[in-house]
Amino acid sequence: MEEDRFLSSEEYDEKAHRLYSDGDYEGALETLREGLSLYPNAVELYVGLGYARLAREEFAWARRSFHQALALDSTHEDALVGMGEVLLRLGDHAKALAFFRDVQEMGFDQDVELMLTMGRALYREGLYLQARDVFSKAVSVRPDYAETVAALAYCLHRLGDEVEASRHLRRALRLDPDLHEARVYLGHLLYDRGDWEAALREFECVSPMDHWDSLAVWRIIELKRALWEMEVGDARLIPWEKRLEELESALDPVDQLLAEIEASAMSADFSGGPDMGQLELFNALEEADLSHQVRLPDGQLLRGTWLEIVRQMRDLAGFSHEPITQYMKRLAERWHEQRGVEVPSTDPVSFIRAAVQAGLLMLEEEPDS
Repeated sequence: MEEDRFLSSEEYDEKAHRLYSDGDYEGALETLREGLSLYPNAVELYVGLGYARLAREEFAWARRSFHQALALDSTHEDALVGMGEVLLRLGDHAKALAFFRDVQEMGFDQDVELMLTMGRALYREGLYLQARDVFSKAVSVRPDYAETVAALAYCLHRLGDEVEASRHLRRALRLDPDLHEARVYLGHLLYDRGDWEAALREFECVSPMDHWDSLAVWRIIELKRALWEMEVGDARLIPWEKRLEELESALDPVDQLLAEIEASAMSADFSGGPDMGQLELFNALEEADLSHQVRLPDGQLLRGTWLEIVRQMRDLAGFSHEPITQYMKRLAERWHEQRGVEVPSTDPVSFIRAAVQAGLLMLEEEPDS
């Protein structure tokens, strides 16, 4: 600890960045605060503090940190982008877009990583047209960068242009065959289109241990059984069944039990009055670990186990790298803020049950096969 007193502001920034990258946001905050106590005019430390606060969803504090950075340097590109992202999360889209325009007009539209940060922030908030424009510019600057091409593909798909989305996904995979997220996304597009053999080929290009999307693994098992007439227990299915079990058992069973108790205790507290037909349907389906269908407010239909459905919701919202529990917590807080509804966020079953009761999601019966 003695040597820490002699760290430069750059070294404090680097140390905090390492902690941030490891997911130790509290450690990053402590390091940044210590650095600022010694270097109160270090812009980079305020920027780092803003992003650490943003990662913890402490939006008011994040905005304050970025404001302090901009007070010291009004043209600092990372501070401007950070402030724009905070404003997006707070719902002030007009001001956020103005910050992003300023950054691009300053010449940073040639900075692909900065453009990706802006585009992903827009995508997460459902501003797909604006995100598409940002990603398109990034692709024009770096046409050989698979990440930007794939990001543009995701936007095109959300905007309903499936043909161009598929074309850009294939292009991204030619640039980087190991871009697993893009390959799995393409597999889902092919599956939804009914091209099951092609979907299975894409899914299988990713090894079981590199699969983090349980819906994709579930579809691999389903397709192998249907196309290759495999039976339960077939040795060729074992690696995939094992991976699916690993992905679906990620939640602590104690947390699940507590969540069930909490959900039961609060079930009578919804002021909006639950749809009894929905509750009856939920109760009929809840006992078995079957595939279910949930329709989102935008009309999109999701299918899978409760955990798979929540994971799909998270991925569609652009938070694929966020832990499921953190995504549920953040969305529950947003619903509480916007709709005044209390939704437990400790496990997928309670989360979806409460959202259905509140009319935020619609549960649908599986069609008879």
